[in-house]
Amino acid sequence: MTYHPKSDFLGVIIERGFLADCTDLQSLDEALISGTVPAYIGYDATAQSLHVGHLLNIMLLRWFQKCGHKPITLMGGGTTKVGDPSFRSDERPLLTPEAIDDNIASMKQVFAKYLDYGDADSDALMLNNAEWLDDLNYLEFLRDIGRHFSVNRMLSFESVKSRLDREQSLSFLEFNYMILQAYDFLELNRRYGCLLQMGGSDQWGNIVNGIDLTRRVLDHEIYGLTTPLLTTSDGRKMGKSQGGAMWLNADMLSPYEFWQFWRNTTDADVGRFMKLYTEIPVDECDRLAALGGSEINDAKIVLANAVTTLCHGAEAAAAAEATAREVFEKGGVGDDLPTLALTAEEVGDGISIVQLIVKSGLAKSGKEAKRLIADNGARIDDAPLTDAGLMLDATALASPVKLSAGKKRHALVKLGG
Repeated sequence: MTYHPKSDFLGVIIERGFLADCTDLQSLDEALISGTVPAYIGYDATAQSLHVGHLLNIMLLRWFQKCGHKPITLMGGGTTKVGDPSFRSDERPLLTPEAIDDNIASMKQVFAKYLDYGDADSDALMLNNAEWLDDLNYLEFLRDIGRHFSVNRMLSFESVKSRLDREQSLSFLEFNYMILQAYDFLELNRRYGCLLQMGGSDQWGNIVNGIDLTRRVLDHEIYGLTTPLLTTSDGRKMGKSQGGAMWLNADMLSPYEFWQFWRNTTDADVGRFMKLYTEIPVDECDRLAALGGSEINDAKIVLANAVTTLCHGAEAAAAAEATAREVFEKGGVGDDLPTLALTAEEVGDGISIVQLIVKSGLAKSGKEAKRLIADNGARIDDAPLTDAGLMLDATALASPVKLSAGKKRHALVKLGG
């Protein structure tokens, strides 16, 4: 991109690789240098925790605040009742209002680690769109807002088109979602002076809708900015692993497993991920990414420590690194490994090694566990595990047993749950 921004924020995000598109880069740049700008990103409350796939945009909000502006985390207490159809092949399961509130309370814990909330100019705000969506009068909404939307245009958006092209059902409920999201931007502009909506590039159509609606109803100039949809260099969606989603809440994914996810970054992704997910200066990111041979592993440890420190604190990052060194370099048992604690009843006269591999999360099924053993990919206390019929009784589990799947995934099994 040849544009040279005047504002700190655009300078940072262009240099670090956050920018995919912007509706009017020059005008936004002018707004950013003329005072504190409020900007928002919306999060639907469909789970108890955000995951690594959300981390790029959380870091975007963090940089926004560090550059002197006001980030708004908009929780979709209202829109979650409908469900975002963007790029999904099916309708989202609908949640009860209580489940939605519980999810929002749980997600707040993560945001508080990245953003400073409060009453000062550049302090972050957490809002819930149920505040204005829950009490909407349907007929008034249709008359005042619905008339500004062209169905022809809505059908042309990629998120809708992809569903229709595959002849998959798109309910009227979901079709309304993009109108509600556009209305969010209008209300945030009206109530809080919000000038900018940011999001992943899959949200471009929804963001543009909000800008058009606000221009028509309030005659206000507002902006949209999107980040690239990230995949790893081997083509996988960012934040997914064999074990499922990489959650940001420590009670859903241990800081050690989180650290390990970043430590296992592909060589080709190290520099890019450092720029996006840490605050390490760009020159240093480039220097570390250029390391060759086994030295690139040192760069991966720097990456894992920096990302884990932001999400879980410096102590958790240091403990994870110490555990990894203990497990990988010395073949020992680290204190921080994911642990499966069994009761005496569960063990009974003996429990099969296949069951233990599944219960500890190292395999998804008994069939997968048996294949792991047959392929010589399983180890018990660092020794090759070759007998899929092995049974362990209470005596064998009196001290913790370390199970391994491949070289990088480990778990402890112990008695005393």
